[in-house]
Amino acid sequence: MRTRATRVLDELGIHYDLLEFEAEEHTAAEAVERLGIAPGQLFKTLVVRSSEGAVLLACVPASHELDLRALARCAGARRAELVDAGELMRLVGYVKGGVSPLATRRPCLTFIDASALQHPRISISAGVRGLQIWIDPRDLVRATDARVEQMHGKIG
Repeated sequence: MRTRATRVLDELGIHYDLLEFEAEEHTAAEAVERLGIAPGQLFKTLVVRSSEGAVLLACVPASHELDLRALARCAGARRAELVDAGELMRLVGYVKGGVSPLATRRPCLTFIDASALQHPRISISAGVRGLQIWIDPRDLVRATDARVEQMHGKIG
């Protein structure tokens, strides 16, 4: 299956594999369980708004929560808060459970938690519920022009 996210990777010549599962709950925990991936290798993409109004993307391991203070510091903002699920389609062109850091509706400053680089491959959403991209995290950083920062907080 081709999605906007996979088209970006194809255009860049980046290798990836697709992992598919039957999504019902639309959560990272469900994807981890159904795909049998270590929670530290499946990265959820969260949409955040800074106090200055910028829309940010944060990719953090499914096993942890996003540290909003750390993300705000990384983005040079005073504060940051998660965007309501009802705003996702308008802001990034994806729905809850299918947000990809690739091919968003508008360009967003993207941050990937530094723990991603500890793995040869990680999983991210392909932009639709129940479809994940299995990719080298260095290739993901290149494809998204992301900043790699320490942003995960307590175990979620």
